[in-house]
Amino acid sequence: MSKAFGFTEYGGPQHQVFLDRPVPVPGPGQLQIAVRAAGVNPIDWKIRRGLTGKGLDLPAVLGVEAAGVVEAVGEGATGFAVGDHVFGTTVGGGYAQHALLTAASAARKPAGVSFLQAAALPVAAATGYDGVEDIGLKAGQTLLVLGIAGGVGSVAAQIARERGIGVLGTASDARRAYVEELGATWIRYGDGAAERILAAAPEGVDGILDLIGGADARAAAETLADRSRLVATSDPGTAAELGGSFIRRSPAGPTLAKLADLVATGRLDQKITATYPLEQAAEALAEVEAGHARGKLILEVS
Repeated sequence: MSKAFGFTEYGGPQHQVFLDRPVPVPGPGQLQIAVRAAGVNPIDWKIRRGLTGKGLDLPAVLGVEAAGVVEAVGEGATGFAVGDHVFGTTVGGGYAQHALLTAASAARKPAGVSFLQAAALPVAAATGYDGVEDIGLKAGQTLLVLGIAGGVGSVAAQIARERGIGVLGTASDARRAYVEELGATWIRYGDGAAERILAAAPEGVDGILDLIGGADARAAAETLADRSRLVATSDPGTAAELGGSFIRRSPAGPTLAKLADLVATGRLDQKITATYPLEQAAEALAEVEAGHARGKLILEVS
């Protein structure tokens, strides 16, 4: 049997439980791994609440990204072998001792990258990378990241800065030092944000990566001349209303390999700010659900 952490009904954290389940068997195109680390993301509690991905067979295991060691390879999952150290997006949950990955959305972990670092890449880091790619700015231009202090924004800021793009980011007063550690110009979010953005970038910004949506996106859009350079990750309706678009995703496997290389060569720090044992999965998810987490939280699985 294999220990996992999931939920029995859609709703609040009172439905979260530890489960004992058989070790999952990989289907076609899948890998079964012994999990060494799993990422904690806002999408996890949104799935549990039934806000997205509803229709799972319950009880369901939480978590959508993991890193570990391949123990079995499904039919057609070419390019991988038992014993490989891999990471990727999960099928059926990642807060567990064993999990399934889709081979097409997985990559080998380089020797210079830890399992903890690898588990932080498939969701937030890949989203940040794709967002910067999608906006398509060049060196010397300016990117505004709405909600920069989380896992997606932290990576997007670093990817942009490595390309010579100036970065501004909205966050609370408490996150100012963290935003500045990313090499970005901190902008206090909330009422008057457009004026503060223009004070920092008098000619406006060249692109916006919107991780918040709603009123924040509407206010920030006033500082952007070319609205097609607004790309959103969480509110496609507002993005379309403003003339922008929802993020377009690149093939996961190659993107993960690029991100792992950036980590291995010291050019990307996922800002892992806390790790928890699997036994404290509830506490880790509560931190993310309450909006108190900055950077990335990871579960370490023994």
